[in-house]
Amino acid sequence: MSNQDRMRTALVVVLVLAIVLASGGTGFAAGWFLRSHTAPAAAAPDDVQQRFRLFWEAWGVIEREFNHDKPLDLQKVVYGAIGGAIRSLGDPYTAFVEPAQAKIFEEDLEGSFEGIGATVDQVDGLVVIVETIDGAPASKAGLRANDVILEVDGKSLQGMDLSQAISLIRGPGGTQVRLRIHREGTAEPFEVLVTRDKIDLPTVSSRMLDGHIAYVRLTEFNNQATVRLQAALRDLLKDHPRALIFDLRGNPGGYLHIAVQVASQFIRDGVIVSEKDSKGKVTEYKAEGNGLALDVPLVVLVDGGSASASEIVAGAIQDTGRGTLIGRTTFGKGSVQASYTLSDGSAVRVSIARWYTPKGHQIDGKGLTPDIVVPADAEGSAEAAHDAVLERALQFILAQQAAPTPTPQ
Repeated sequence: MSNQDRMRTALVVVLVLAIVLASGGTGFAAGWFLRSHTAPAAAAPDDVQQRFRLFWEAWGVIEREFNHDKPLDLQKVVYGAIGGAIRSLGDPYTAFVEPAQAKIFEEDLEGSFEGIGATVDQVDGLVVIVETIDGAPASKAGLRANDVILEVDGKSLQGMDLSQAISLIRGPGGTQVRLRIHREGTAEPFEVLVTRDKIDLPTVSSRMLDGHIAYVRLTEFNNQATVRLQAALRDLLKDHPRALIFDLRGNPGGYLHIAVQVASQFIRDGVIVSEKDSKGKVTEYKAEGNGLALDVPLVVLVDGGSASASEIVAGAIQDTGRGTLIGRTTFGKGSVQASYTLSDGSAVRVSIARWYTPKGHQIDGKGLTPDIVVPADAEGSAEAAHDAVLERALQFILAQQAAPTPTPQ
């Protein structure tokens, strides 16, 4: 089989798969990713083959006429074709994910991975450390926020996609990775040898605040979220706090079933969320009835970074009257996705349903409006020393509990 024939076969299968999934895929899904499924083989219907005749006409021109001094990267062409076909659907949440990025997403949603324990981002084409996890190998090796990673084991990261760079930095626990680092204020780049380890993502953090008010923050709805949240709640509630603040700011979401489990820690019974698929079928997910914090006065903190599963939980708490939302309007992601793993480890994520709050609100593109809105120009964040949203929550709790109880007439 020629290279052109191989490419033609691959493109027909993946492009048809993308169209089939986008036009009405089925399956259980989540607000962000729920779980991966193996993608079914797709046969190309006659009308699809006819429509893609134009594609092959165009590709024939490229093969004959394109002036290039090195062989074409057919893998890159195939990925580009899949991505372009899916982008044409106009849904920002239906997407193609290459193998390296798909693996990273999958690991993160498990709540742990093997690597150096540092959060990185790409700034002006450079891979920059945002923060290191306390006690993790990166921190122990002396790496700091704002360090620039230039090379990994002698391989330059210049011009590399962030997910590819992360896949080089991560690796099996116990193995070593040599990083070439540029640090502001240091004349020359230097090398740091880091021994990788298993890293547990800091999914939950908690503490007691002044006034005997409990505080717990959830950063992601991964597979460890429920267990870690329950542990934090048990520890906080044994001291019988006067109220509980549940912080969902900056939480991008995660698994749907984890959202239901988390909401069930605060809501005694009833519907947590319902979803309607492309055929109009409605599925309801109800409180599980085993919550740890069903009676303590509750405030939930949200902002524009609270999305998907965060909005499911916050919307359920708001609609049922279980607690008070304080902060800023949430992101507004009301669709449901399923992720299908392809044969090479890449994945197609496809929107298959929309979800609704217990009172039937659809928040896609609108978000949830908090019961108490803190202006966006107020200073502070969950990590800042001055946190205007948290301060407003504390004021609200103290004011509510200081108010006299009405006397029945």
